[in-house]
Amino acid sequence: MRTTTLLLAALSLLVLAGDALAGDNTKSRPPNILFIITDQQRWDAMSCAGNKVLKTPNLDKLASQGVRFANFYSACPVCVPARTAILTGHSIESNKVLSNADVDKTDAPAFPSFDQILLRSGYHGEYHGKYHSPYHLALDYTHPVMWLNGKKAPPGCKATMSESEAFRAYLEKNVAKRPLRTGELLQANGIYTPIELDGRFGKPDAPKGSQAESYGRLEAPAEHSLAAFTAKEGLDALDRLKDGPFTLTISIGPPHPPMIVSEPYYSMYPPKNIAPPVSIGDPRTNSPYADKSGEGLLYRRPPLIQQMTSIYYGMVTEVDDWIGKILTRLDELGLSDNTLVVFTSDHGEMLGDHGMHGKFVFYEGSVHVPLLLRLPGTIKPGTVIKAPASHIDLFPTILDYCGKAGHESEGRSLRPLIEGREDGNGRIAVSEWPATRVPGFMVCDGRWKLLYGREANAPSLDALYDLQTDPQELNNLIGNNPDREKHRAEAEWMKAWLVDWLTRVKSPHLDSVRQRPFLADSQPIKNAPKQN
Repeated sequence: MRTTTLLLAALSLLVLAGDALAGDNTKSRPPNILFIITDQQRWDAMSCAGNKVLKTPNLDKLASQGVRFANFYSACPVCVPARTAILTGHSIESNKVLSNADVDKTDAPAFPSFDQILLRSGYHGEYHGKYHSPYHLALDYTHPVMWLNGKKAPPGCKATMSESEAFRAYLEKNVAKRPLRTGELLQANGIYTPIELDGRFGKPDAPKGSQAESYGRLEAPAEHSLAAFTAKEGLDALDRLKDGPFTLTISIGPPHPPMIVSEPYYSMYPPKNIAPPVSIGDPRTNSPYADKSGEGLLYRRPPLIQQMTSIYYGMVTEVDDWIGKILTRLDELGLSDNTLVVFTSDHGEMLGDHGMHGKFVFYEGSVHVPLLLRLPGTIKPGTVIKAPASHIDLFPTILDYCGKAGHESEGRSLRPLIEGREDGNGRIAVSEWPATRVPGFMVCDGRWKLLYGREANAPSLDALYDLQTDPQELNNLIGNNPDREKHRAEAEWMKAWLVDWLTRVKSPHLDSVRQRPFLADSQPIKNAPKQN
């Protein structure tokens, strides 16, 4: 009996040792990547970022369990350049992807995406939802990636239909067709009842309108919206990839226009409870965007902007609900502890700020976006980083956490900031826009924000904002300001940061920016700062 007892004890110790080793092996495995990206979600469209009306409990929970970057900026305030910069860790000029028209580029530089690096080193991976980058970056996934819209399939594509075709097929299968009722209109996402802001409101015979001018209540069930369609694909992908290591991107279209959303989200935020933007009446007399007269007067009418924001908030909460389901599935599969979750957006939405809508500008509503990261046991819960950062920093950050640091990138890993090994001094965020009539560059150090011309003789108006004292960006301290000389030192300092960044990324605009007369003169920059 004594011998048997000793044998059983020995066996128990072996089992415990095996379990311990298995646990160690699990922890030593490279982390999975779950990358969730929305389209057109501004930085303050989360309650954890200070929004007092909008409710985003799942994003708030993600932030509380990881890190939130309070000053994270888009590499370019439009979809394709921003998303390509995220994937490659290179600036839009280096990628040669400067506008949405470049989505079909086949001659872009062959920078690999962070996903391609992981997929070529043993990861499995899928990408679901809006794929809005040159398609050669999508060829390594272990499941075919649907291409964008109804254009013909790009070279190398193995998917049988585009994303929009797949969504139409889904709607035909799950949502019964019916004729339009009085006052209803049709958009790609389905039948909807428009609000006054809609470009076809009261015009039943008008041709199909643009998605950027579509606002109202979607008449399809919420479980069959575009957000639901993409999230369900992501949930299925998690089940396929659960044995890991994996990299999975779930690219959710909303809150990008058309701004139409089903109940209960449509009525979730009564317009009367939403304050109009403080800057809605900004005359933009000393603004780089003074000539954007195409905005019209609709986006200066508080009741209409309150309705628009109500719908936008409903769309964000719908997305938040689906993100909650995705994170719950990650828990159920036992994957949360070894998965780096990244949440961001490609650019923001003006929502009536300065009497404007959409994106394309360097105002905060358009260029300032959310960033949340969570990796249990590695990233300290509840961390908030105020140092500026941008999209091109995600590539080196993700590879750093995956043990693949060192790949070529124009960004800088955010891990030293997250772990408190760096205080953020010497960090800036730069955004670009390929234009000359408006500023082509934005540089921000967390307080000062400079909007600057892309060419030496570009007719665009330069701007300097102090985000600490003027978060609404109502007071351009330079430009046509008669007191602009008082702010020469701050503006020259920010220009020096921009020149240093352009030098580092070998920008073709470096010399022209250097030569651009500053405050109507051409004094050289003194004591130019250097990034760490």
